[in-house]
Amino acid sequence: MTSDVSVLFQPLAVGDLTLANRIVMAPLTRNRATRGTNAPNDLNVQYYVKRADAGLLITEASQISQQGQGYIWTPGIFSSEQVAGWRKVTDAVHAAGGKMAIQLWHVGRISHVSLQKDGAAPVAPSAIKANGRTLIEGGMAEVSEPRALDIGELPGIVADYVRAAQNAKAAGFDAVEVHAANNYLIEQFLRDSTNKRSDAYGGPIENRARLLLEVVDAVVGVLGKGRVGVRLSPVTPANDGGLDSDPQALFGYVAKELAKRGIAYIHVIEGETRGGRDTIPFDYAALKAAFGGVYIANNGFSRELAIESVSKGHADAIAFGRAYIANPDLVSRIKLDAPWNEPDTSTFYGGTEKGYTDYPTLKAEAAE
Repeated sequence: MTSDVSVLFQPLAVGDLTLANRIVMAPLTRNRATRGTNAPNDLNVQYYVKRADAGLLITEASQISQQGQGYIWTPGIFSSEQVAGWRKVTDAVHAAGGKMAIQLWHVGRISHVSLQKDGAAPVAPSAIKANGRTLIEGGMAEVSEPRALDIGELPGIVADYVRAAQNAKAAGFDAVEVHAANNYLIEQFLRDSTNKRSDAYGGPIENRARLLLEVVDAVVGVLGKGRVGVRLSPVTPANDGGLDSDPQALFGYVAKELAKRGIAYIHVIEGETRGGRDTIPFDYAALKAAFGGVYIANNGFSRELAIESVSKGHADAIAFGRAYIANPDLVSRIKLDAPWNEPDTSTFYGGTEKGYTDYPTLKAEAAE
């Protein structure tokens, strides 16, 4: 295994962007948006600007509409207050020399009636309830029974993504990432375990991938192909999705279709979200080859594994999640082979600056 960390510090062309290094901050839900408006606030500015030396910052997942929200206090990108809040974040990150993408999110059935307009049921490709819990006002609760989207509603979903992309542009983001992972709405359409439709959006792979590709095409129409990425999670069991009957064929098709569109990158959760990297067989090299463009790998990477993966061409960049929660200066720690802080899991979701903006940096430790 190579120990030459310089491979992670070579610039990388990603669509219209040039990243200063191959270290990416993965999307991390932290539930600290402003209560009442779900707009980013000054605490969020501090959090992101501390991490601005990453090659690319990808924001926490941000709902494209109220219908797309599945957890309390998560930020949106559909109101003027939210756009203004995000603009403060991007301005600060850009002033610090960073680049930033926003992850566009619709949770589908992973929601609760208390988060939906007028207490409506969450939506999904099929009316199949997930065995899962979510965070609402007052604590954790079982997700609600969803209803199946009518085919006539799907253009409106795509239109919500278009508005979100337009708002992302207005908020100063360098790119957007379409969240098609972790068994939220788009992946609920992709997998035959959660999509039992018999219309043009169900059945064969080409139909189940239709919504994702329509969304990508629509977002590309706003921002251009060089500023659009897609996140995928071929075999994660997160959010009770159930695996597709043939994930290799499904995601191979998706990768080839995304390649035709020339988008900036795919961002792939290898293995189980927050779990093992290789407990479920999948050929990620074949996925990378099918796409042919920039491949960002994510899930459980150590410093050495990141170096090895990029050195061997298994990935073009590595996205770190939990490591970035506790290590705002992760780039420096990787470069210097310094120890990593351990995250405090009790402060992951909701709260104040504790466990959010107060983790120590190497510079702060050296000054003590």
